[in-house]
Amino acid sequence: MSERDVFEYALLRVVPRIERGECFNAGVLVYCRAKSFVGVRTHLDETKLLALDPEADVVGVRAALRAVEGVCAGGEAAGQAAGDDAGRRFRWLIAPRSTVVQPGPVHTGLTADPAAETERLLQLLVR
Repeated sequence: MSERDVFEYALLRVVPRIERGECFNAGVLVYCRAKSFVGVRTHLDETKLLALDPEADVVGVRAALRAVEGVCAGGEAAGQAAGDDAGRRFRWLIAPRSTVVQPGPVHTGLTADPAAETERLLQLLVR
C-alpha cells in the first residue's frame, strides 16, 4: 500500500438567502501539507439554487466559485494571495464569511493522492 498523508477538507456551501439559513454544497476544498497541495472542485446546481431563491444571482455565485478556484490555483489568478503558500491560501479560503458562498467546517482524512481525493469528495458530497 502506498504511503498516505493527512489532508484537510471543507465543503463550499451556497446560502442563497442568509436570513433563511438554507444551503447546499457546491464545492470542496482540499489541503495536504505533506504534498503542498491545495485544490478545489466545484459544481453549481442551478436548479437547487433557484428553488431556494428564484431571484438568486446565478452569475454572481458562479463568479464567487471561480474566485475560490483562482486562489487555489495560485499565481496571478490568486490575486493578493499569489505569493502565499498552499496552506496559507487554504486557511484564507476556510475563514468564516457571511456571504452567499461560505466554507463549512474542516474535516480530516488520509490520502495518497490529494487531487483524486478532491474529485472523490466532489462526487460523494456535492454532486
